Amino acid sequence: MLAAGLILTVGIIVTGALHEDGLADSADGLWGGHDKSRRLEIMKDSRIGTYGVLALVLTVMLRWAALVALIGAGWLWVPLLVAGAGSRAAMVAVMTALPNARGNGLSHAVGRPTLRTALVAAVIGGLVALVLTGWWVIPLGLIVAVLALGCGAFAKARIAGQTGDILGATQQVAEIGVLLGIVALAT
Repeated sequence: MLAAGLILTVGIIVTGALHEDGLADSADGLWGGHDKSRRLEIMKDSRIGTYGVLALVLTVMLRWAALVALIGAGWLWVPLLVAGAGSRAAMVAVMTALPNARGNGLSHAVGRPTLRTALVAAVIGGLVALVLTGWWVIPLGLIVAVLALGCGAFAKARIAGQTGDILGATQQVAEIGVLLGIVALAT
C-alpha cells in the first residue's frame, strides 16, 4: 500500500499534477455549467468545486487500489509503462478528433495534431503494450479506444470541442482504465 502511494506521489510531482488539474476542472465545468460558455468559464476558474474534488478523490483512490492489487500480484513497471503510453495516445486521439472549444489556452497554443500524428501515437502505445503484455494489447487497446471515444463524445456534447483540461481528464480516465484492465487480466 505504501509503495502504491509513493508511486502515485512521484507521478503527480513529476507531471506537476497537470492531468489531475485537467480532470478536476473538467468535472467542475462539464457538470457544473448550464451552457457551453458557462462550462468553459468554470473550467478556466482556478478554484475547485465539489465535482472536481470528488473526481480527484475517486480517481486517486481507483489508481491507488489498482496499483496495490498489481504490486501484490508481482506487477510494477509493466502496468505503469503501458498505462502511461496508452493514456497519452488517447489524449492525442481526442486532440486530433475534436476542434478547440475556445480560441486560447494550452491546447489551442499547441495546435491540433494531424491524423498521421494520432496514428503514430496509437502505434507507439500499442507497441509498448504488445512488447510488455503480449496478447493483452487487444483488450487494453479496446479499453483505451472506448474511453477516448467516450471522453471525446462527452466533451463534444457539452462544450463542442476539447481543451487542455479535457485532454488531462482523458489521460486520467484512460490510465485508470488500463490499470483496471491489467488488474482484471493479471489477477
